[in-house]
Amino acid sequence: MQQLINALGGAEGIAAMARELGVDQGMVEKGAAALLPAVLGGFKQQATAQPDGLSGLIGMLGKMGGGGLLDAVLGSDPTPVEKGKSLLGQIFGSEDVSHKVAEHAANQTGVSADILKQMLPMVTMAAAGFMSKQAAAAPADSGGGGLIGSVISALTGGRKQEGGGLGAVASLIDMDGDGNPLNDIMKLVNR
Repeated sequence: MQQLINALGGAEGIAAMARELGVDQGMVEKGAAALLPAVLGGFKQQATAQPDGLSGLIGMLGKMGGGGLLDAVLGSDPTPVEKGKSLLGQIFGSEDVSHKVAEHAANQTGVSADILKQMLPMVTMAAAGFMSKQAAAAPADSGGGGLIGSVISALTGGRKQEGGGLGAVASLIDMDGDGNPLNDIMKLVNR
């Protein structure tokens, strides 16, 4: 849980989201824990779709605000969620998928889907900002595997992941273990 909190800007990020949403911090932690795997899955899909892979994803995140996205979640009230919604459009492709992600998380957690829909752009911005800051802090010669290793290490508390690179991200974010973290949500959208 501490790794999740760190990825969302630490206790300060959780508290900022809770204040803005008018809910307690435990609800934010529970909701974010359910939303983050789909967000990371969307980032993974974007990285595999980019011609430059992970560096292309990091470049896209940089154009959308980079590390400033996390800073905006921490320092703005209200959070400028337009950037988060734009990111969601990039990684999920449609607002319907975002709504299904929130509904799926609500079914898992008991947290209101309305609260989760408001939280989703904030969680996306925080995760994107966290990844961008990790990329900026990674040594220049570490390549994508080093960056992904840093992000995974931060999110998993240093546990080693099999495969390295995007394979490690996939193992971290694949909810049902079938190699595609968004497929269950996409099935719901296409019903």
